[in-house]
Amino acid sequence: MSLAWRNLQKPFYLETSLRILQMRPSLSCASRIAVPKLTLHTKHSMPPCDFSPEKYQSLAYSRVLAIHKQHLSPVDTAYFRKPLLLHQGHMEWLFDSEGNRYLDFFSGIVTVSVGHCHPKVSAVAKKQIDRLWHTSSVFFHSPMHEYAEKLSALLPEPLKVIFLVNSGSEANDLAMVMARAHSNHTDIISFRGAYHGCSPYTLGLTNVGIYKMEVPGGIGCQSTMCPDVFRGPWGGIHCRDSPVQTVRDCSCAPDCCQAKERYIEQFKDTLNTSVATSIAGFFAEPIQGVNGVVQYPKEFLKEAFALVRERGGVCIADEVQTGFGRLGSHFWGFQTHDVLPDIVTMAKGIGNGFPMAAVVTTPEIAKSLAKRLLHFSTFGGNPLACAIGSAVLEVIEEENLQRNSQEVGTYMLLKFAKLRDEFDIVGDVRGKGLMVGIEMVQDKISRQPLPKTEVNQIHEDCKDMGLLVGRGGNFSQTFRIVPPMCVTKMEVDFAYEVFRAALIQHMERRAK
Repeated sequence: MSLAWRNLQKPFYLETSLRILQMRPSLSCASRIAVPKLTLHTKHSMPPCDFSPEKYQSLAYSRVLAIHKQHLSPVDTAYFRKPLLLHQGHMEWLFDSEGNRYLDFFSGIVTVSVGHCHPKVSAVAKKQIDRLWHTSSVFFHSPMHEYAEKLSALLPEPLKVIFLVNSGSEANDLAMVMARAHSNHTDIISFRGAYHGCSPYTLGLTNVGIYKMEVPGGIGCQSTMCPDVFRGPWGGIHCRDSPVQTVRDCSCAPDCCQAKERYIEQFKDTLNTSVATSIAGFFAEPIQGVNGVVQYPKEFLKEAFALVRERGGVCIADEVQTGFGRLGSHFWGFQTHDVLPDIVTMAKGIGNGFPMAAVVTTPEIAKSLAKRLLHFSTFGGNPLACAIGSAVLEVIEEENLQRNSQEVGTYMLLKFAKLRDEFDIVGDVRGKGLMVGIEMVQDKISRQPLPKTEVNQIHEDCKDMGLLVGRGGNFSQTFRIVPPMCVTKMEVDFAYEVFRAALIQHMERRAK
């Protein structure tokens, strides 16, 4: 279903839904679907949905918990005291095993780009699955070549050589090997707060405390200060490429950021003291995702890239979370910084949730790798993944989802920014397009993170009212708001009212 048609339907469905809800409050997406109960503070009803999920007929919840405890990883990654057992998805909506409907504003960790089970993507997957699943790259098949042509057309020269792999960690692993093979050097720099994967190799690049191990790993990786203009030592009112700036005072002119200059001095200090004279490369997310949607001062990456290249290193843009139009103004996050990387890694939204990733580089760097390594990936570029990847690119173009990210994302960012003015515990609202972070603090003066137990309760309250959001930051203090790119302003309004109601409930608990 096209985004335009869905938008036309919304007013009719809302009016009809509100009339029905007044008569029968239990009705919503379908007559048998339960809707999480809203509090009295929430004035907006859940937006309507034109999809009825199948009845859940699989494992009982208690059995799922038992199996998980006995057979799956003991690492506690699930959200909520009672983890959700999800059953079905449709565009920006998710349904659990009890039939409850949720507005998904986390997109499977910034992965569902065009919508859950998008009709076109699903149809393409079903057609390809009946034709050819897998061959490996020792044989040619047209879906791989069709996808390579489509993807390369979206990247500037000379970024035209594509390596297809399966995950963001694998893509960044390969980019690290490329950088070292091409430069013939070892040291690679990444920001503190960066997340570039959880494989043995990429753990050296990842600098979020919970992902660091007590045993050696990631040899040759060096962290540098993250130029965080909210939590870092410097920042002001003109720093970010965003409609919303920090409230920190500064004396900078709009086109001259003193914070950027100070952070660049810190970057130079890393180059002068912590790595060899010649380095292999520098990894950067255009906007940090796992660290809580952290943006850097404008022009910082441009100067940092130049400094890296002076040392013989290559520059790698990690577009795993920022790519494919999510930031609105540009298709790729690196374009928002006016830089041209030597290597680009991508995953997550590339396949709308299907396991797929890619590394794109220059012919020169690709040849350097080929001389050093017979690189091979059994599942990279398999026919099913490539068919889905092509469908995702087509949907982004046909439904103008990049433009939607810009328009709805800006609307969402400005709306959520009102919460910073209303609540002292909302320290910062930031982001670009449909990638927004809301950082929770004890108070605006100290900017100390709100205790995790309190953030957890706000998170639970949002879920109970039908809104799913993510978490980020070194102290899990930041809410990550990253819906599928098909989201509408009506749904943003609902999300805002729910989040505001959760904050009001939290302040009432505090008062007691």
